[in-house]
Amino acid sequence: MFARTFAIACGFILSMGLAVVQTKPEAPADPVKQRLHDLEESLKFVEESLTKGSDDLMLFRRLDDLAVVDKSRFTGPPPRVIKNKTAQGAGNRIILSAYTFLPKKPLMNAKRPLVVLVHGRVHGNFDTSYIHTVRELLAQGYAVLAPEYRGSSGYGKDLWQLIDYGGLEIEDVFAAKQWMLQNNDNIDPTRVGIIGWSHGGLIALMNLFAHPKDYKVGYAGVPVCDLVARMGYKRQGYRDLFSASYHIGKTAEEDVNEYRRRSPAWNADKLQTPLLIHTTTNDEDVNVLEVEHLIKALKAADKKFEHKIYKDAPGGHEFNRIDTKLAKESRAEMYRFLAKHLNPPSPVK
Repeated sequence: MFARTFAIACGFILSMGLAVVQTKPEAPADPVKQRLHDLEESLKFVEESLTKGSDDLMLFRRLDDLAVVDKSRFTGPPPRVIKNKTAQGAGNRIILSAYTFLPKKPLMNAKRPLVVLVHGRVHGNFDTSYIHTVRELLAQGYAVLAPEYRGSSGYGKDLWQLIDYGGLEIEDVFAAKQWMLQNNDNIDPTRVGIIGWSHGGLIALMNLFAHPKDYKVGYAGVPVCDLVARMGYKRQGYRDLFSASYHIGKTAEEDVNEYRRRSPAWNADKLQTPLLIHTTTNDEDVNVLEVEHLIKALKAADKKFEHKIYKDAPGGHEFNRIDTKLAKESRAEMYRFLAKHLNPPSPVK
């Protein structure tokens, strides 16, 4: 409600002649344009924060029947880019948030398996679009952890600009997993899985590669796999998100090895964990060629894994995150794969 009202107000301001150009790598030199640029940026972050707050309320309400839902704070590694290295507090670990979902149904003399659910999108966040997946996991008896890693939206400009796609965000998610185990004695540390779609799929894969002994199983849906190829077929505005001075700071052309370092397809030889990959040929976001590159790289490295490439699945990039029969069947296939390694109390048949 607040987010909608705020958006209407913003639209009225823009209609009165205060419309400005989108954020560019370099701020406008003209003082008036600079002030308008700053105003638009401030409005964007305020709107994201309001939207996040209202979405959180809905998230808690719709899962309250199944789980004890909470949102806690933990710390991740220090920023990769530090503007003033001699400033007070420079190099401190950053403060992040994570959602925790613990099933209300008690277990007798047993510990629960944990699924780390990583949200997607560049500057995305965990929101109500994941509710059905969380409900399905809770019904099987899993505890669920959903970290808000650096670069997530809804937390202001400072965290937004800490983005490190394919870099320290990987360690943020791992730090969240470690925090969850340290603070919940009823979770089995030997039965932890990680799942994610799109950007979240990349993070899931890179966690498996970086910390193979800490996860029992992994799932990657329509995962971003090759940032070098991705920079080649995406528009300039998308590429600018990566080459910004507060982010990677260079284009793929200027530092191809850095983009490879952040790409699952170029790290496939590190896989040691059971893995299932799903994608579809008609994905309008992550071109299937990225996932095919990962699959070929895993096969070339003689890795054991499972995968399925759907043919023109309805929904494209969102094909198994919506509410179609195919989507539910695809998720059930994922759940059965997870259950083989995590042994939940009430697995999907």
